[in-house]
Amino acid sequence: MIKRSKIAGTGSCVPVKVLTNKDLESMIDTSDEWITTRTGIRQRHIAEPDENNSDLAAEAARRALSMAGVDAADVDLIIVGTLTPDMPMPSVACLVQKALGAWNAGAFDVSATCSGFLYSLSIADKFVKENPAMKILAIGSEVLSRRTNWQDRTTCVLFADGAGAALVTGSDDQSGLISTCLHADGKVWDLLTIRGLGTAYPVDQDLLSKGWQYIEMKGRDVFKHAVKALESVANECMERAGWNNDDLDLLIAHQANIRILDFLRERLNLPSEKVFINIDKYGNTSAASIPIALDEANRGGRLKKGDNILLISFGGGFTWAGVTMRW
Repeated sequence: MIKRSKIAGTGSCVPVKVLTNKDLESMIDTSDEWITTRTGIRQRHIAEPDENNSDLAAEAARRALSMAGVDAADVDLIIVGTLTPDMPMPSVACLVQKALGAWNAGAFDVSATCSGFLYSLSIADKFVKENPAMKILAIGSEVLSRRTNWQDRTTCVLFADGAGAALVTGSDDQSGLISTCLHADGKVWDLLTIRGLGTAYPVDQDLLSKGWQYIEMKGRDVFKHAVKALESVANECMERAGWNNDDLDLLIAHQANIRILDFLRERLNLPSEKVFINIDKYGNTSAASIPIALDEANRGGRLKKGDNILLISFGGGFTWAGVTMRW
């Protein structure tokens, strides 16, 4: 029997506070119509001041564990993909371990921006293939609202907060992850970046005056790279799985922009019912985007046993990734 890892449970958590496009109209020079037609976003969830990344990640993890019927004490490893940790040290994963009481688990974060969850899932896959008894939490979690310049109308309409999690363990049938593809290109790092808050650009008045503590994005350039990379990794991952487009039951792509999702649907020649979209409700939650969508599709009955599912992402770095799995 083929040794595979599988997702035994999913969970997600978003802040209660909702910021609609109408709300943004009173904050900056924009409109609901402008945001919706260009991004597909109608609202986004924003963390309260006392709500942290690790809080969202831990709750998403609890829900994934509950679905899988696994106790926190039985978790062997916690991997969190994030670009907005609570603090530089300790990792979000260690704080999640504390919140869950998962005292037998190792814990670390993965910094791969919007591809963070798929990088985490790929790492979990490798561990479980070595030891199918392992139980691993792969999490994507972000509080992007605290790295967003709310005076920049080109970026503040996009980003939002949330977390999603998957409990990964060994498969005893033909279900599970089939192929994983990870890529990066650091040559164009400056097209999508947060310069400040690291050691290269220490926090001082000059940095703050430049706004380098916030997300900087050259949108048109990012779009061009994103659509090429996502189409490429989708085809690569399906080829490794031995699939063609007809074999695919559902595509869950990073929810960054409706125009990117529409482009992918056309390029991959997929009917609209095979492309999962929830960007209108959550905005761009970076590493949390795919696991939130996966959990929503799972709990909403969109995923059936035996379905062929493709997950693809693209983000700053640049990084991009793909995963194929049989549900």
